[in-house]
Amino acid sequence: MTMTKKMKKDIAADFNEKMDHDELLNCMRCGFCLPACPTYRETGGNEAASPRGRIALMKAVSDGIMEPDQAFEDQLSLCLGCRACEPACPSGVKYGHLLEDAVDILQTHKKTGLKEKGIRKVIFDNVFPNSNRMKQLNGLLWFYQSSGIQKIARGTKLTGLVGQHLATFERVLPEIPAPSRMKNRPTHVHAEGEVKKKVAFFSGCLMDTMFMDTNDKTLFLLQKAGCEVVIPKEQSCCGALHAHSGEMEAARALAKENIVAFEEGDFDYIISNAGGCGAVLHDYDQMLKNDPEWKDRAKRFSDRVMDVSEILLDAGLPKMSLPERIVTYQDSCHLRNVMKTFSAPRELMKQIEGVHYVEMIDADRCCGSAGTYNLVEQEMSMQILDQKMQEVYKTKAKTIVTANPGCLLQMRLGIEREGKAGDMDGVHIVDLLADAVKHAELKAETV
Repeated sequence: MTMTKKMKKDIAADFNEKMDHDELLNCMRCGFCLPACPTYRETGGNEAASPRGRIALMKAVSDGIMEPDQAFEDQLSLCLGCRACEPACPSGVKYGHLLEDAVDILQTHKKTGLKEKGIRKVIFDNVFPNSNRMKQLNGLLWFYQSSGIQKIARGTKLTGLVGQHLATFERVLPEIPAPSRMKNRPTHVHAEGEVKKKVAFFSGCLMDTMFMDTNDKTLFLLQKAGCEVVIPKEQSCCGALHAHSGEMEAARALAKENIVAFEEGDFDYIISNAGGCGAVLHDYDQMLKNDPEWKDRAKRFSDRVMDVSEILLDAGLPKMSLPERIVTYQDSCHLRNVMKTFSAPRELMKQIEGVHYVEMIDADRCCGSAGTYNLVEQEMSMQILDQKMQEVYKTKAKTIVTANPGCLLQMRLGIEREGKAGDMDGVHIVDLLADAVKHAELKAETV
């Protein structure tokens, strides 16, 4: 964007007033974050493209030493927000919170054109916070896939009109569930056998529409593990996309809706099956820390958030088996770096008879998805993905497992780009585990 002197002055004033100066000063400039940062590595060691470099830029703007120019905004936009720098930081700098605050300030002052303003309004105001509109969008995608339009569009190469990147992305979308299946979603699921845990399930936006089958399999696994599950009807979008895109007020409003929705009921944990959703739910206490009315309620909420892999490992699943295969795992950045969940998915996969698990080099490095990053920063996203696929090949795995819908689509995009769609697949860990439980049950019945 083109900034006037007044805009730059107002942005600098907001940086000085709203940024967490203690957190900015907490960075010791030690450089431990550098090898953990994907953009620092992919740019050949550009200091400005590193966490400590971006923190230095934020502090310079906050102190009035540097103007918040286009180059400054571009560096913040180039950041994936993967937060891999946080576990590497000896000072415990909460870089992700600094980044979200900085992007929020820039977006507040940004003079957007009618097209961008319209797109943001549709996405952030009308689609993701509204479950009915999410279902309507899902219905349109289902009609596109099931009516024959998709086949015609691909056969006549009409999909290429949207550009090669989006055309490839269209090919990796999952099979969309029919609108009739969206009706009468469960609100309570009984445990199978003895009740070991009582939990609430955060069903999410994309996960309960486009990836609804994975949600159903999540409930199936929780049942098998002896969990009684409640699914609050009034829950809303988690707000992750809003928080990462400079829409913090909207993110806070969604956080409050979810806190209210999950305050009632007798349960021990709030279960998420999407790394990105789980991380922002886990961060509600940080998001609302300056709100006296909500900060304690947010803390109680955040303290109960747990990834589904953790509860399944703790409660225990029945015997699992699959036909012989090599699998590898791509960490969801936010699941690993924010929720600190990394061993549970691996331990569960190793319990599957017939599965040979091979750890991927740099499995904890971002795949390049990062919400909408693979759409707005295509070049860097694909550069990171291509490197990731090289590590996948070294494992000789035919199945890439991950734990977040964005990561899953990105890995499938990598498979499609490499021409390996008939030879390799990307799956959510819940789908793998549920299929393994069902396969073992079928084997037992036929013996």
